[in-house]
Formats: sequence, structure tokens, C-alpha cells
Amino acid sequence: MSKKLRGGGEEKSLSPEEQQAKINDVRKIIGPIADKPPTLCSDASILRYLRARNWNTKKAAKTLKETLKWRLEFKPEKIRWEDVAHEAQTGKVYKANYFDRKGRTVLIMRPGFQNTNNLGGQIRHLVYCIENAIMTMNPDHEQMVWLVDFQRWTMASISVKAARETANILQNHYPERLGLAILYNPPKVFESFWKMVKPFIEPKTYKKVKFVYCNDPQSGKIMEEFFDMDKLDFAFGGRSSIGFDFEAYGQWMREEDKKISDLNSSELPSLTLPITLQSENPESSSPNHVASSDEDEDDSSSSVDEGTSNLKLLDEKTQDQPCSCRDIAHGDAAVVRGQISNH
Repeated sequence: MSKKLRGGGEEKSLSPEEQQAKINDVRKIIGPIADKPPTLCSDASILRYLRARNWNTKKAAKTLKETLKWRLEFKPEKIRWEDVAHEAQTGKVYKANYFDRKGRTVLIMRPGFQNTNNLGGQIRHLVYCIENAIMTMNPDHEQMVWLVDFQRWTMASISVKAARETANILQNHYPERLGLAILYNPPKVFESFWKMVKPFIEPKTYKKVKFVYCNDPQSGKIMEEFFDMDKLDFAFGGRSSIGFDFEAYGQWMREEDKKISDLNSSELPSLTLPITLQSENPESSSPNHVASSDEDEDDSSSSVDEGTSNLKLLDEKTQDQPCSCRDIAHGDAAVVRGQISNH
């Protein structure tokens, strides 16, 4: 069974047995290194990569290995509040203090409140927010909601490069982590920008985006469907006037950083990797590259073989070292979430 995706492709629907077989196939492609980052290579994590690549095992394995390489270089798990506080001063990206009606973590984004020109710093801040959201998700959830507020947004706020890099990181390194994205009250001129960035957005991600307008009664129903209006900020049509308080938010993030760091130090010993994986295909790691969901599985066999060789080398180098799934990736946060709540 399958359903249509934008662009003519189809999204497959597999039985639990078929899904497990796909998971096992991905592990075989990756090789022994799959045992080193257990969280990144857990069943739940591999399933997200498979769903994102429409159950194409070779593409899922390739993307998973690229994520491992990215995490070794970018080290997102080591970013702390103090590293990004200057980017966060205006509240351009922050985690809400409420969940949506399904219990999903909510990230609020306000591109009109951009306060820096450093794309690297902006991406680092965004990654910090995503990592924190994942680590503090409700145990029975693995996806989050993005609420995009267009207050103060103008043509000067446009950055195709930033949008492209954001899409690249979300789709390739955090696949299936976005459950819903609401673009709230975008100005008419944004439609032109949206057409520019659509080529960088995969069909599965594109389908999760909803446009909501404050003067459209039907849009109001969408907000009521997904949010408790008493908790939702008035900027999104809700009744809460709390808003963003930088000092209070910073204290909250410091407390969460400490709890997560303490848990990591006490339960997950650190792993230092002496080598860096080589890029399998420069084009595939480029923000411009978005894999098509209906390509033939065999088209990436050579790069998969090369990547497997690189990962075997990594496995040999780390054979006798303790492993920290937190230092490589933390795709599943149910246990951590529960322990943070009990501290």
C-alpha cells in the first residue's frame, strides 16, 4: 500500500515485519560501526531515516552515515547556552513552555527578530534549540512543532542561504523530527520567497507546512485544533501574554543544560574519536542536494561501499574505547526526559 507524494512519488506503507527487515538491511550496509553509536543506530532512529527516504535502505544508510560524520565534526551535543546566548537575546528561536494538544514540544521561530549576520552562529543556535527540544521531549513522542511568527519580517529578513542550510540540517540530520510547521500570518511578499526555497524542501517536509492567517476564520480553527488557546501566545491568536523573557529563558536553559550534562557524565562515558570521516560525495552533503524519493536504490551503491569502508576504519580506531551515544547522537530521549523530570 502507498500514498501519493508531491512530485509524483509515492510513500510506501510497510508491515512491522517488513520494517524490521529494512532496519536489519540498513545495519548490514553500515557494518560494525552500527554498534558504536547505539542511540543513532537504534531501531527507532533507523526507522526515521528509512521513512524520510521512503524505505530506500541504501539512501537511509547513506544519510545516517553522513549524520554521523556531521555530528563528529559539528559536535552539536556539546553546545551550551553560553555558546549561543548572544544569538538568543531577541527570542528569534526558543522553546515554548507548553506542548501542543498532542503533547509535542513546540519551537517558536521569529525570523523578523534576527539580531546577527553570522550564519554559522545562527545555525549553531538553531541546532542547540533542536537538540534541547529532542532531549526534553515527552517519552512517547519523537516529533516537534515549529511555530513561525512573521512579526517584523521584511524583505531584508530574507536569506535563501540560511533557509537552504536549515532545510538541509533538518531533513538530513534530524529526519522525521518535524511533525508540523505553522507559518503564522506571513506577508504577501513571502510567497515569492517560499517559491524560491521550495526546491530545497523534500515532499514529506513540505506536506507538514501549514499557512495560517489571523484574518481567516478557517486558520483560527487550525490553531484551536493543535493548541490550548489559554497557553498559546497572543502573537499566534492565543490568550497568553507571557511572551519571551531572555533572562528567565536563559536560566531555564542553564538548568536543563546542567541536568542533561550530569546525566551524560554519570551514565554515558565520553568517546574521543581520533579521525574524521571523509565525505562520500561532496554534492550529496551540499545544502543544494535533496535526494529524490523515487530514485533507484542501486544508484548509490558505489558511495555506500566507500562510506562503509570509511566507517570500518572508524570502527577499528574505536574498538577499545568506551562509547557515548550522547557524544555522537541522541535520537531517542525518552529515558533522559524521564530522568530530567525526576531531578
